[in-house]
Amino acid sequence: MIKKIFLGMTLLMAMVSCTEDYTDWGTPQTNPEEEAVTFGNGSVTPVDVINLADVNTEKVKVASIVAPTSSNAAYTPNYKINFDGQSFDIDADGNMATAELTSYIVDKWGKRPLERDIDATLDAWVSNGSTAVKMATSATFQVKAIPEAPVIEEGYYLVGDMFTTEDVNGWSKAAAKAFKHSDKDVYDDPVFTVSFETTKADQYWKIIPKKNIDADDLWAAGVVGPKVDGDDSMTGLLTNTEAKAGKIAKAGKYKLTINMMDYSYTLEEVNYDPFIYFIGSTDGWSSSDQKLALVDEAKGVYTGYVYVADPNGAGLQFKFQRVAGSWDNEINAGAFNTFSDAATNEGGNFGVNAGEGVYYFDVNLGEGTITATKVETMGIIGGFNSWAGDAPMTWNAEEYCFEATNVGTTADGWKFRVNGGWDINLGGSLNNLTAGGSDLKVAGNTVKLYPTRKTSENIYCTVK
Repeated sequence: MIKKIFLGMTLLMAMVSCTEDYTDWGTPQTNPEEEAVTFGNGSVTPVDVINLADVNTEKVKVASIVAPTSSNAAYTPNYKINFDGQSFDIDADGNMATAELTSYIVDKWGKRPLERDIDATLDAWVSNGSTAVKMATSATFQVKAIPEAPVIEEGYYLVGDMFTTEDVNGWSKAAAKAFKHSDKDVYDDPVFTVSFETTKADQYWKIIPKKNIDADDLWAAGVVGPKVDGDDSMTGLLTNTEAKAGKIAKAGKYKLTINMMDYSYTLEEVNYDPFIYFIGSTDGWSSSDQKLALVDEAKGVYTGYVYVADPNGAGLQFKFQRVAGSWDNEINAGAFNTFSDAATNEGGNFGVNAGEGVYYFDVNLGEGTITATKVETMGIIGGFNSWAGDAPMTWNAEEYCFEATNVGTTADGWKFRVNGGWDINLGGSLNNLTAGGSDLKVAGNTVKLYPTRKTSENIYCTVK
């Protein structure tokens, strides 16, 4: 019995004869043929670049195989293709599962439709039903493939009738309203949102890619819209080929969400404004420049930074306005049931109990709660100081900014944080800093942080 097993294994391992180089003459070549690599006494020839957007079958050909041979013709090899230590089934014709190739590429590089070059090897295995033996492993060759994904631009803008004023055409660059997006790659997060208001019914709209805005050519290729002109559906599909204009049937406040991976859109009526505006003793109750931004449209949660001062001796009191400069439907302390940390109720006005300074506010209109955290320190932390301790910033009350000089930030990453902790921190992009955003990667010595949205809809900073 032992001799029989030994003889069987010997037959499996034996290699005999050689095969000639293989050329698939039945497949026309539009590019120079890829160079074959050795595979035992056989060979493997890579195919041209695979565009997975053109593949509609369960399997896709990734190589042409001339099998290494065994002295026992009864044994037919099985094949595995190897990428980075991962093995996948592949048939004798060089076809592997399309889903597995796609999944490997997306897991490693994401969905952006760029050519990806994968180092690969093939294994040939033979089995007698109870024992499998590897006959041969090929030399390394490349599988080149482009994942299937639609065109997704780096940013989008909304234009339309609702933005037209006496001075501005709503279909112009001057009126275009930017969609918001996370810090992630657009192929990892293809969702963009924009909030806006229309005071009239039957207002038409389209979506302009950022590249057209940057080129000052709004109507160049790539404009996005519904497939049917005047479509007033609240949900639907978009196209960037001969796009038509959608229509908003009635006046109101809306949030438009687009998912550019499947080119779908959703319009929602919203009950909360994009901002609420701080007004109080800081500016003698005459200015509502500082503002908090809406971060949860379902609950009406607003967050941001406000400078609270008392230059006229009237007390550290304030309110919020829904429309800057208007007392209609104002937001006062009487509508709130919970005041946390430094926030106080001053008989109808809001107040703070930690003295003059900059505060981080979390205002939940839906639940009637307000939290105020005083910014005792605003610091910069990052690779330039080994992520250990904060470079301190000083509040500039004239410019409404925190500033630091000779700080020496570097391009290997840094962030802002409040009171030496990570509970409240800022990152993302210089022009649009967000809570918990990604590391900033700009080198400089003079850093100014403008947190109150006094002159911009965004929290931003400058680095010189």
